[in-house]
Amino acid sequence: MTSFTGRVAVVTGGTRGIGRAVAARFEAAGAAVVTLARTEPSRGVGRFIAADLGSRESVRAAFQTIAEEFGRVDVLVNNAGGARPGAALDYSEAAARAAFDLNVLGALFAAQCMHPLTPPHGGAAIVNIGSVAGTRPSPGTAVYGAAKAALLALTKSLALEWAPRIRVNCVLPGPVLTESLTAYYGGPETAALVGQGLPMGRMAEPVDIANACLFLASDEAAQVSGAELLVHGAGEAPRFNRAGAVDAADGGSGG
Repeated sequence: MTSFTGRVAVVTGGTRGIGRAVAARFEAAGAAVVTLARTEPSRGVGRFIAADLGSRESVRAAFQTIAEEFGRVDVLVNNAGGARPGAALDYSEAAARAAFDLNVLGALFAAQCMHPLTPPHGGAAIVNIGSVAGTRPSPGTAVYGAAKAALLALTKSLALEWAPRIRVNCVLPGPVLTESLTAYYGGPETAALVGQGLPMGRMAEPVDIANACLFLASDEAAQVSGAELLVHGAGEAPRFNRAGAVDAADGGSGG
């Protein structure tokens, strides 16, 4: 696998869950890692810069700092995302706008700011973290799924417009065993039982998503752009009977 020594990788929402695993994986591969999020964690990876990913000005300021300190960006992983679950009929305007600001516009703003900092001869890569919710319906995820579907469309358009300078791809996780999903199921034991309902026999771990990101950003994927890579254990989200059937939440992305 490609060594990322001498390359700079920026991970949005890189302080917990999938994002932290992605940041750690790129750091282990030799990259200088910058994580962007609203709140600095007690135990982070790489250089932390505070940023509101839904604000163009905040993202621009963060990338100005990156330009001053590192001078370039080779990899951008747009991981920041998420939205509260809820029925479409009852979803508020404020919550819907926030979902699109974070999941779609935040990724666009970061990509726009990254572009001038990439080597003009090519070799840079963007990996967007989508969700299986953006490819098929599930109860309570209408707005979140719509935002992730828009992110997938953005991925394909940027891949076309920015080739060959920057490759742009999208990872689509299914259920991922993050802290939040473990809490949703009431603990690791119950979450593990839910994972057994997947064809692969377990939910993805955050490192599984990180490995997919590392591949798509690597030289081994030099001809891969505009692609969507499913990391969902070979099937739809499982169902688990806990006081009635409950749909497993999507792994989606951290933030």
